Amino acid sequence: MAKANNEIIKKRIAGSWVSTVISISLLLLLVGVGALLVVNARSVSNYFKEHMQVSVLLKDDVSDEAAADFEKVVAGVTGVKSTRLVTREEGIEEMAQMLGRDFLSVFQEAPVPVSIDITLYSEFVSANSIALVEQELMAFPEVDEVVYQTSLVDALNQNLGKISAALGVLIALLLFISVVLMAGTVRLTVFSRRFTIHTMQLVGATRSFIRRPFVWQAALQGLVAALLAIGMLVGLLFALRSSFSQLFGIFTLQGLVIVMATVLVTGLLICTLSTTIVVNRLVGFNRDQLYSY
Repeated sequence: MAKANNEIIKKRIAGSWVSTVISISLLLLLVGVGALLVVNARSVSNYFKEHMQVSVLLKDDVSDEAAADFEKVVAGVTGVKSTRLVTREEGIEEMAQMLGRDFLSVFQEAPVPVSIDITLYSEFVSANSIALVEQELMAFPEVDEVVYQTSLVDALNQNLGKISAALGVLIALLLFISVVLMAGTVRLTVFSRRFTIHTMQLVGATRSFIRRPFVWQAALQGLVAALLAIGMLVGLLFALRSSFSQLFGIFTLQGLVIVMATVLVTGLLICTLSTTIVVNRLVGFNRDQLYSY
């Protein structure tokens, strides 16, 4: 009978161990994603800022040849990173794709001016800086209008903030769940070894001596969960690489190493700290309390 009970307890401990590892690994996966966003937050923001397009519309009397010469002048304006000349023919084709050729047929002459699409360095994509760039561009007689939308960048920053807040709440909830699961696993382990623990207490074993094997086991559990989370994170990044190849290029090797180290340290801390707290409390129980727990 006692042997059967021991087998049941061992199965329960093994099942609890596996479920705890899986739960903690999922938590650490979210921690890794959050750390990836934090480590590369500036790079991600700069990427989107430097891909925001500003259109410099030229006056109707500016020919394609004159616009090509003027493009070199625009490229030298402070803050301009790259330029692309859009001729009237290219502009007509782009508008036809957006509005349809039937719409353009109502005009005797297509109302499409020559334009120069430019991108700015990230530090110039702000309300004040871009206004200065616009002022400098409007000083040229060839320029008719400068069109841009800084609201896109503002919306991006706001959405990233909301995502980070939601991710933080979810991580906190999963952290609480993982600690509870770890506590349950430790209780089962202590219960299965209650006779050994009681004997060690009788011969004068210290709390640190009794606690040590439990902490080492918890550290192993945290290490397995962290390695599993790192594997899932790397797999997720490779899965996203084909769809977001350009954005993926901003993730540096140094940043990925920092994220992996963060995941590893977090996994070890969750398991060892929660185990230390539970074992310290349980070791302080007397014989009756330990057996009835």
